Amino acid sequence: MQTLRIGLLWHSAAAGNLGVGALSIGNIALARAAAARAGLRPEFTLIGARETGVPYITGDDIAMRVIDGRYMASPGGYLADIRAHDIMLDIGAGDSFADIYPDKRFAYIMATKAIPILAGTPLLLSPQTIGPFTRQPHTALAAWACRKARVVFARDPLSMAVLQKMAPSANARQVIDVAFALPYDRPAKLPGGPIKVGLNVSGLLMSGGYSGSNQYGLGFDYPAMTRALITAFTAMPDVELHLVPHVIAPDMPRDDDGAACDALKAEFPQVHRIANFVSPTAAKSCIAALDFLVGARMHATIAAYSAGIPVVPISYSRKFEGLYGGLNYPWVVNAKGMDTATATAFVLDAFARRADVAADIALGTPVIEAGLEAYTAELANQFTAAAR
Repeated sequence: MQTLRIGLLWHSAAAGNLGVGALSIGNIALARAAAARAGLRPEFTLIGARETGVPYITGDDIAMRVIDGRYMASPGGYLADIRAHDIMLDIGAGDSFADIYPDKRFAYIMATKAIPILAGTPLLLSPQTIGPFTRQPHTALAAWACRKARVVFARDPLSMAVLQKMAPSANARQVIDVAFALPYDRPAKLPGGPIKVGLNVSGLLMSGGYSGSNQYGLGFDYPAMTRALITAFTAMPDVELHLVPHVIAPDMPRDDDGAACDALKAEFPQVHRIANFVSPTAAKSCIAALDFLVGARMHATIAAYSAGIPVVPISYSRKFEGLYGGLNYPWVVNAKGMDTATATAFVLDAFARRADVAADIALGTPVIEAGLEAYTAELANQFTAAAR
């Protein structure tokens, strides 16, 4: 069987941000399925930011590279790796293909796209958030990359709209977030026992964002709402509240869900603090054992949704509204459309009506399945072409 050498740009094998890890595992699973359809044996090289954790993506057909200045500049570094691969899948760490981050980050994002384009190695932009782009030359450079990529996959309707406006001639497809394909183990649920509620606490939002001053312009006070929800759920009979971290970043205290959960556990000793997860699959398997989840990390909420667990995502950016809007899912706390009291009441109402929430998740399942299939089928086509 012919080997297909696949480069995975801006993927992660050990990120403490389990959302990035979920994207990587999901994309590899779908790429394996696509390669099998094409009659090819895949070999993967993950190319991304430096990580210090224990890898949760390993295997004889998995290699890893770290993007830094030396790797990008060395003749035996990035360019050599690009030429050694048959095709590149760039997932942009999920939401990094935008101009809202520092220019140094954008420069790396663009350079890693430009080099395979100029070297003639097929580049696909895997399902991700596209934009926002509001500055020049950032918008023009991004549009060029989209036009030159073999295919650009948007993971939500808002991203697709940005893409069509910015680069109308790009070969663009709207699909779905590949984290919906993250495998997991569904635990057996025994009858009786308490109702298990999970509260996925965002260290980033508890800190007010990286700036510490409501960086995302939320209409609600996230720390106040979090404490109000803890107070409400712990006062309910037959309810067991679990704090669920999804980004483990001890070297970035403002972003660390684990530290935020520890602080809340000290403040509310009656709650259960779930231990930090060793992998995205472990996190999803744990979330699948809950009866209800409130989450401020998008991929924690995707884990719940794709496991059929009633979930209320708490949005802090348009990626939430884009993804869940594409699923016609109404149970989202809008980033700027609710004040604290309204948002808290909304979550508690969803909990009371969790059978309705579960029914709405079931309605969105065919959309997810169709999006994953459309992506896998096009990958198989692109793999076949790259292997010729």
